[in-house]
Amino acid sequence: MTDGDEDNKVKNVLFLCTGNSARSILAEAILNREGMGKFRAFSAGSFPTGKVHPYALDLLKAHNHPVDDLRSKNWDEFAAEGAPELDFVFTVCDNAAGEVCPIWPGQPMTAHWGVPDPAAAEGTEAEKRLAFADTYRFMTNRISIFVNLPMRSLDVMSLQARLNEIGQTLSDSV
Repeated sequence: MTDGDEDNKVKNVLFLCTGNSARSILAEAILNREGMGKFRAFSAGSFPTGKVHPYALDLLKAHNHPVDDLRSKNWDEFAAEGAPELDFVFTVCDNAAGEVCPIWPGQPMTAHWGVPDPAAAEGTEAEKRLAFADTYRFMTNRISIFVNLPMRSLDVMSLQARLNEIGQTLSDSV
């Protein structure tokens, strides 16, 4: 494969969380649209709930994301033989960041992009839905930075530093 082929290769990204019902699902949907064909996103959980949170689905539908293929799944699917070779793995919750992860095919770069769990939000329905909207905005901001990184001109150390910096970005003043 020539360098040009490597530059044109679709990069596989896995977003991890414990339950794989909200944050990682939102990130998967956002990157699959914002990645403009350069990235293919997946999500999984260490202890998946087995269902996508209805507020996450409502929010994604409201933003015109396809949702039919979204499902809560175990991260073991991505460590199994025949799984997609991963280029990046991002944890989006603090629990998953502290867990011992499987060995991922492809020796992906990793970073922690933790955000508060909207599924744990308390209060009125409006307050709970606002927590999902905040998570969507945080992940959209981070993913926008990520997909616009000059990957071809960054060495591995610089790219890793940038991925870690993105994980510190919470405000919408990106």
